[in-house]
Amino acid sequence: MDEQGRLLLLEDDPNLGLIVEESLTKAGFGVQLVRDGQAGLRALEENTFDLCLVDVMMPVLDGFSFARLAREKVPDIPLIFLTARSLIKDKTEGFKIGCDDYLTKPFSMEELLLRIEAVLRRSGSVVELPQAVSLGLFRYHTRERTLEGQGEVRNLTDKEADLLELLYRHRNQTLERSQALLSIWGDDSYHCGRSMDVFVSRLRKYLAGDESVEIRTVHGQGLKLLIP
Repeated sequence: MDEQGRLLLLEDDPNLGLIVEESLTKAGFGVQLVRDGQAGLRALEENTFDLCLVDVMMPVLDGFSFARLAREKVPDIPLIFLTARSLIKDKTEGFKIGCDDYLTKPFSMEELLLRIEAVLRRSGSVVELPQAVSLGLFRYHTRERTLEGQGEVRNLTDKEADLLELLYRHRNQTLERSQALLSIWGDDSYHCGRSMDVFVSRLRKYLAGDESVEIRTVHGQGLKLLIP
């Protein structure tokens, strides 16, 4: 599934690059990983991306130089710098080039995902869900935020709707618990986790009329919405 967007990841550290690529792929993004800025420019010429994640210190062509040239090729491409260079002058240089965000290493994948989603929302690159999506025998109406099925139309609360939409975007894949908490509650504390469990129970109850639809708990990882 590639609904979240296409990302170009520039990272010369092979271990970090593979970890970030794998995590973003699990989150529903399409990812192309390259090791230097020159390879990144070639990728931009050959493919279309919704956002670039750019390491600053790379061989052949550094991240700042890549960003300047990338903006000449694709003026509106969103850019997030991922770098160990945390000095104010480095951040200032990044924002002068026109980056949309600047994240210093080490960083958590949860924070990176939130920043990517925020930039994509601002740029209008997030793929909107259709007006109605099928959940087995049920239909969820995105504008009205209602769940229709079994002769009943149920108005969902904002949290219920946000959680159902996030699960649907990751349907038939595991949605990490921390990602859901940070995306919807803005916090992955124990208290918020208990609150999310209540909303998961509610959604399960609402969808209980169709045995082919299931919100499964994946132990130690998160949740998975299984639909036909």
